[in-house]
Amino acid sequence: MPSQPITSDVLIIGAGAAGLMCAIEAGKRGRSTIVLDHANKAGKKILMSGGGRCNFTNTNISAGNFISHNPHFCKSALSRFSQWDFIAMVDAWHIPYHERELGKLFCDVSARDILHMLLAECEQARVTLHLECNIQAIAKHANGHFEIETSQGMFQAGSLVIASGGLSIPRMGASPLGYQVAEQFGHHIWPTAAGLVPFTLQPQDKAALAELSGIAVFSEVSNPRIRFRENILFTHRGLSGPAILQISSYWKPGEAISVNLLPDLDLTALLKSQQATHPNSKLKTLLAELLPRRLVPALLGSETAELPLQACTHARLEAIARQLQHWQLKPGGTEGYRTAEVTLGGVDCNELSSKTMQSSKVDGLYFIGEVVDVTGWLGGYNFQWAWSSGWCAGQVV
Repeated sequence: MPSQPITSDVLIIGAGAAGLMCAIEAGKRGRSTIVLDHANKAGKKILMSGGGRCNFTNTNISAGNFISHNPHFCKSALSRFSQWDFIAMVDAWHIPYHERELGKLFCDVSARDILHMLLAECEQARVTLHLECNIQAIAKHANGHFEIETSQGMFQAGSLVIASGGLSIPRMGASPLGYQVAEQFGHHIWPTAAGLVPFTLQPQDKAALAELSGIAVFSEVSNPRIRFRENILFTHRGLSGPAILQISSYWKPGEAISVNLLPDLDLTALLKSQQATHPNSKLKTLLAELLPRRLVPALLGSETAELPLQACTHARLEAIARQLQHWQLKPGGTEGYRTAEVTLGGVDCNELSSKTMQSSKVDGLYFIGEVVDVTGWLGGYNFQWAWSSGWCAGQVV
């Protein structure tokens, strides 16, 4: 272990999306840059994202796609390094990609293409990576330099960037380090919570819906503040799928969500017209043309599903439509950080520069990516925040 600290202009803790982007930009400016990460490989979350295809950004990006106690904070970074800037970078490396629903961009081949691009850019910018490097202590000296004690010796730099991510997916090495550093230097941390995460169900709902595991339905899911229209997926633990993950970031414990399983239909009118023309048809037969067959008895009860239409009053048909289009469900909770894609909350944006990501409390200290109180929707938004915030810091560190 060297007795003298390894010195550089810039030290970045975290070799994920934000940290690598920051390192590239700092290195391009001729700044000697070192990236430290406790993992054995850089960019592990990049590799696993999007089912291994990396949903690296979205064509539709605005501040409205992000959650923060300061909703305006993300605007500067997102405009200074936009999705189009990152797409241009991907194009320059001839990485094949395609667009899916709602503007989501995915690699055609593999998430490795994005990681290889970032690592190659780091190499060109003469960035040094130290992997399997555990942070043990951080201090700032009177001369303005930060000193980081690690399992690989001492490092020293004038600029320190925290890009260590949040608490989501602990099996990928998530840790609270970034929040601990922020608190050490006097920053306020907004309480953290799992975001973009499946719901668990109350025991009675879990029992009733257990047999539906694997069924996906295009739905509109809402609470009094926001609504999302995408698939929901029934699982053996509860509810998942894009619409559920999206609403989970806006859910408060104890709150019910409303699920419309047929969002583009006037179901009451359809049931009444079918009653007039096909009075002997069973409810389950008619509804099986609109919804997965197993879903109807599970939600309405087997007895109701077996009823012929002529046996139902108009009031009952209205109640059936309401059950399927205004299904009130109170989740038991979420699956937590284990399966969450992101972490809500984090370092208070009011204590950072929106242009540079530098701390307003400590010169030379920067926070980027997921550790900051900016959380994107599902669909490439969190990667774009990583690219944008990392790029901004990289211009000035």
